[in-house]
Amino acid sequence: MTTFIELLLGGLSIGSVYALIALGFVVIFKATEVVNFAHASLLLAGGYVTAVLHDDIGFWPALLVGIAGAATVGAAIEFFVMRRYRGSDHSVLAIVTIGVDIFLITELTRRMGTDVLALGDPWGNEVVHIGGITLAQTRIAAFLAAGLLITVFLLAFRYTSWGVSMRAAAENPQTAALMGIKLGRVSLAAWAVAGALAAVAALFLTVFPTPGLERATSLAALKAFPAAILGGLDSTTGALAGGLIVGVTEALATGYQSDLSFLGRGIGDVAPYLVMVAVLLIRSAGLFGTKELARV
Repeated sequence: MTTFIELLLGGLSIGSVYALIALGFVVIFKATEVVNFAHASLLLAGGYVTAVLHDDIGFWPALLVGIAGAATVGAAIEFFVMRRYRGSDHSVLAIVTIGVDIFLITELTRRMGTDVLALGDPWGNEVVHIGGITLAQTRIAAFLAAGLLITVFLLAFRYTSWGVSMRAAAENPQTAALMGIKLGRVSLAAWAVAGALAAVAALFLTVFPTPGLERATSLAALKAFPAAILGGLDSTTGALAGGLIVGVTEALATGYQSDLSFLGRGIGDVAPYLVMVAVLLIRSAGLFGTKELARV
């Protein structure tokens, strides 16, 4: 039972980080109806800036610069690339983001080389003992930080003028534009917010028990993608639920891998995608996604 609780808490912690990444997918999709496959490069960029600067200016200033840097990269992608293709088919724009992702990750990988970079976090390898349960401080910090950021985002999305503009643009962009909402600004802000969330996620994906930032860190965005899909690409609530489901599923499947050996090795890596497929077979728009009706 102790093992199960440890795996469950660890899954909720990493799931909250996946929720941050999934929220970035959802924000951009709601603003532009484009699936952003360049999200992995935003995550890697934010983590790289933090890792490079933390020795010189300290961890917290470096983290703030990393968040600002990833937000700037996201905004630059929207302004210099995506805006030039505005009006194109959404599938074309999604392919463009793949090209952007390849370019940015190739450049970041060239700069990183084969090194594994530490981000200089203050938690180290400290653990907390609660009864017979052992949990890394980094996991607790990840859960609290992700919960705070998601709460702030949802409140801003609900009550601020930016949130109202975002919801209006997602509901009907043509009508929103006629009402004076500048769709370009909404899209730019969405990309910047997604980049900032990815930078925070990069921190908690590279701290203990993970050795540090490396090229493979960007693959975490691929694990968050099923979270966004099964929750619903147009649902902020779905991003949160999807992230937690993926995190818990991955943790439990990995923790009990020996008992699931009949399913093959590495079931923990595959389990989130199996859950995604199962959900989509039942509800094609995801758990909280909106089904679109079309007259034919």
